[in-house]
Amino acid sequence: MTRIPLAVLCVFSLGCYTPRGAFVEVDEGAVIDDSGYLISTADVLQVRVFQQDAMSARVKVRGDGKVSLPLINDVIAAGKSPSVLAAELQVRLKDFINNPVVTVSLEESRPVVVSVVGEVMRPGVVTLEAGSGVLQALAASGGLTDFAHRDGLFVLRKMAAQTAPKRLRFTWEVLSRGEGPAARFTLLPGDVVVAE
Repeated sequence: MTRIPLAVLCVFSLGCYTPRGAFVEVDEGAVIDDSGYLISTADVLQVRVFQQDAMSARVKVRGDGKVSLPLINDVIAAGKSPSVLAAELQVRLKDFINNPVVTVSLEESRPVVVSVVGEVMRPGVVTLEAGSGVLQALAASGGLTDFAHRDGLFVLRKMAAQTAPKRLRFTWEVLSRGEGPAARFTLLPGDVVVAE
């Protein structure tokens, strides 16, 4: 009887991969951030004030995260969802208009820039369209190498209130099916995709 070393068996076995370190399992429905799109610098917004064409404007979010609007001047827009910004503008416009109704829509978004590292063909920084997910980032990096483990796909995301980034785990099987939380997950500027 021939004896095969345990290390060789693990290389050929799919069940030997065990991720190291703490992580959140996205495939099992972990909620990451369900707040929707957050406005970024260089985004172009359409701000409409109902029945007030002179106060409506198409504005670009400046590098300092602000937009300039008639009567209320500079307003911080970056980091807020369009609905939150619209609600803030309604409050600020009450000094000038009775019952203002404001809508904010995204006309153009800046591309999402993320880093892709580890077992991919071309590690580095990639530029993706807004709303792109992990599969698009991996494709932009040339795909996984032969040494990548299909259960070792992670996104490192810096959360506002935390000092260490959150480590979110994905599996190839769930990503490739295109369903569930993993398929709906969108990358944000500054995310790091890691293929182990």
